[in-house]
Amino acid sequence: MKRRPEPELIEDAEQALAYAQADFLESNALFIKLLGRLEQTPLHRARALDLGYSSADIVCRFLRAWPQATCDALDGSVAMLRHARAALDRLPGVTARTRLLCECIPRPTLPKAHYDLILSNGLLHQLHNPQVLWQTVRAATPPGAQVLIMDLMRPASAGWAETLVATYAAGEPEVLRTDFRNSLFAAFEPTGVVEQLVDAGLSELEVAVVSDRHLVVLGRLQETDRPQEWA
Repeated sequence: MKRRPEPELIEDAEQALAYAQADFLESNALFIKLLGRLEQTPLHRARALDLGYSSADIVCRFLRAWPQATCDALDGSVAMLRHARAALDRLPGVTARTRLLCECIPRPTLPKAHYDLILSNGLLHQLHNPQVLWQTVRAATPPGAQVLIMDLMRPASAGWAETLVATYAAGEPEVLRTDFRNSLFAAFEPTGVVEQLVDAGLSELEVAVVSDRHLVVLGRLQETDRPQEWA
């Protein structure tokens, strides 16, 4: 099935509210479970960068699980920022260890070779040019940093996409069902993500299928030539 890109940012207030109120418990819990399986580094003291924080649920879950870690979180959606701040405000101990940045990638002012851990859940399929994500990963991390990026996986057919919408979004508002369908069409296939990583010089990262609709990119970054400038 051919990829059909969607808008990169959530700009509509109704759509942002639907995202903030949606039940992503299963997929977000899977993300944290996968994070716990990464080869152990001192994640409890990690300086993390979360790309595409949406309603900040992953940020909250990560910082609650690793109470000495810190996280810079970046998302370009102004509409989602209010919901993310509200979620963090309910957890003062988490808020103090979080910096929300309402900006898009690439962001040249992010510190280079700084973060021990890159997190992202649901951003890759929104990008018209996926290399901006991989360029950000390379530029923002030193060798030895760990990466966990989860995203939707493009189904093999439109019929399978409709089955996934019916299975996982039947009780959601129409705006969310439509967005989920569009996101499935916009997602990448695992082989395409492998090609992206090769092109970015990140072939040490592994691509794995972890559910009927999700893939992950994970692993530890090796020593490599780092870009002198952001693309």
